[in-house]
Amino acid sequence: MRKNLLLFAFVTLLTSCAVTNDSNDFVFPTRTGKQKYLQAYNQTLRLWDAPYTEENIKTSYGLAHVIVSGPKDANPVVLFHGTDASSTMWYPNIKSLSKEFRVYAIDYPLETGKSLAYVSEMHPKDMIRFYNEIFAHYELQNISLVAASRGGWVATMLALEPENRIGKLVLLSPAQTFGGVDKLGKAMSALKLKMFPDKKQLHKFFAQFSYYPEKIDQKYKEQFYLANKFGRSKPDLMKMTRFSKQELQSLKIPVLVLVGDRDVINDVGILTKAAETIPHAETDMIMNAGHFLSIDQAEMVNIKIVDFLNKK
Repeated sequence: MRKNLLLFAFVTLLTSCAVTNDSNDFVFPTRTGKQKYLQAYNQTLRLWDAPYTEENIKTSYGLAHVIVSGPKDANPVVLFHGTDASSTMWYPNIKSLSKEFRVYAIDYPLETGKSLAYVSEMHPKDMIRFYNEIFAHYELQNISLVAASRGGWVATMLALEPENRIGKLVLLSPAQTFGGVDKLGKAMSALKLKMFPDKKQLHKFFAQFSYYPEKIDQKYKEQFYLANKFGRSKPDLMKMTRFSKQELQSLKIPVLVLVGDRDVINDVGILTKAAETIPHAETDMIMNAGHFLSIDQAEMVNIKIVDFLNKK
């Protein structure tokens, strides 16, 4: 437990270091770095195998960049990405999801992506307001949230809010939601990539966090590398306090929890915990998948998500 907290504290300290900023941007200290990253982001979007629009929604905390796909009159699905992964991480999943649902993929404003923050930090209450303002803008109700890693923690927090708009919850290896970091040594590759952003560290990171790193498109790998090289994300990991048993038991909506059998963040034991604490939970272990399970086993994960969302 103490090691997990130390890791979160160190990562938070590292990614929040003061730097000379000539770009008027809390995430990208330099205009050149931001420009290179955005070029890579756009390259990854070429993998988005479904028609889409990019929209910038004004909120109290900045401009929220949203990628929208799917039929306009379909039920809403909102995607929350993991730390530094940005909305483009969903490129292997978007075609399947957008066939039946109206999909909104939102970049978190204090992480690398296309959203732009007006503030230097966001507390949990700010995160809640930020997303609720986006939901209100699109007039979304009965939302299905599909969230990965850190995004899973944020999605769970939103679902625990009184009078929320969430109808279903899909958690893909949610960070700090049911437990701390499982394999601390291997997870440290993320910290090393942040500290020493080069292609060697990038290779080590994906080797630890993905079971099939060769499946990850080179365009996305380049974007993720530039996110660590030029970005100073502020995910505020120390603010991700563990949910209590009582809180999880209060979730009355259907929840699906998926974890890869080779994940470095969560072991499969969280599936038992989720099933025992959440009243309407479905859980499943994805074989031959790491933390990037939505890429490692995209076809299987897509089927499980769509089947779950279609259940009455």
